[in-house]
Amino acid sequence: MIDRLKTVRHRLLSTGEGRLLIAAVTTLLTGTIFYARVEGWSVIDSLYFCVVTLTTIGYGDLHPTRDLSKLFTIGYIVTGLGLLAALINLVGERRTASARRKAAQFAETTRASQEREDARTSSIDGE
Repeated sequence: MIDRLKTVRHRLLSTGEGRLLIAAVTTLLTGTIFYARVEGWSVIDSLYFCVVTLTTIGYGDLHPTRDLSKLFTIGYIVTGLGLLAALINLVGERRTASARRKAAQFAETTRASQEREDARTSSIDGE
């Protein structure tokens, strides 16, 4: 089990994508812990606030009430927004690449089927 965790850790740290994921998760956890302790929010409310804030949705149902929280939020947005945006962009790029590969495979399969059908039809017509 420990070897498996070490392997996963090594894979995450050896790629830019893995490091980005770790940084984004660490940022969300840091904010969650901070708001839960300083604002007294539940862990769920704190995580919700962090995600809503860093994705710039900002519903306004939760907001920092202490000066320390307000100052933390300024720094949190400046550092976390870029990380979360980069992660969302990476996921989008991966999904787009996957969809393009599937479309190319489908086109190739369709083309090959059509060629077989054309060959079969021309052999029947040639008889």
